[in-house]
Amino acid sequence: MKRIIQFASVMVMACGLFACSENQADPANLVDKPGLLSPAKPAVTKITIPEGTRVQVALIDGVSTTKSAPGDEFLASTTAPIVIDGQTVVEKGTKVRGRVTDVNESGRVKGRASLRLVLTSINTNGKEVAISTKPFVAVAQNTKKRDAEVIGGGTGVGALIGALAGGGKGAAIGAAVGGGAGAGTVLATKGKDLHYPPESKITFTLSSPFII
Repeated sequence: MKRIIQFASVMVMACGLFACSENQADPANLVDKPGLLSPAKPAVTKITIPEGTRVQVALIDGVSTTKSAPGDEFLASTTAPIVIDGQTVVEKGTKVRGRVTDVNESGRVKGRASLRLVLTSINTNGKEVAISTKPFVAVAQNTKKRDAEVIGGGTGVGALIGALAGGGKGAAIGAAVGGGAGAGTVLATKGKDLHYPPESKITFTLSSPFII
């Protein structure tokens, strides 16, 4: 009788050990236990680049008032890192994309050349993130003083011609002709255009925050 009881006990223990080994080896029993099959993924920290942050870039594609049109895109790269709370969040040399929003060529009589640019996206962590910046606006140098000198110079020449013709009425006619010649010179001379070739450095300011 004792032998039967001992044999039964051994069988029960053997079955228990076999069942335990099956439970340990069966992957289905581990599915509901996170972390046993693979290590937990680290949490991804999002960083907000605030409004007002300066983005300094160097153009890769040149832009100008003579060759660019509204809607044209251009590429550039950052010339300085963007640092938030002591941490570099955008490396120097990061590619950015921009767009020409307005172009005005210099006028023959009036109006100075102007160019308006904005940044539209930045390439970070292998993907493009949309950004919004205040427009960079460039206006050509005022040529009014130069125009006045041209007109004045023409009038002087006309007066000199009139004086040589006999003075008096001739001088008045000469002055009028000279003034016309000066005005003609202004009409034929365009003001300065704007050219920003590759590697030109421009600073933009974020008009709204973005997250990377």
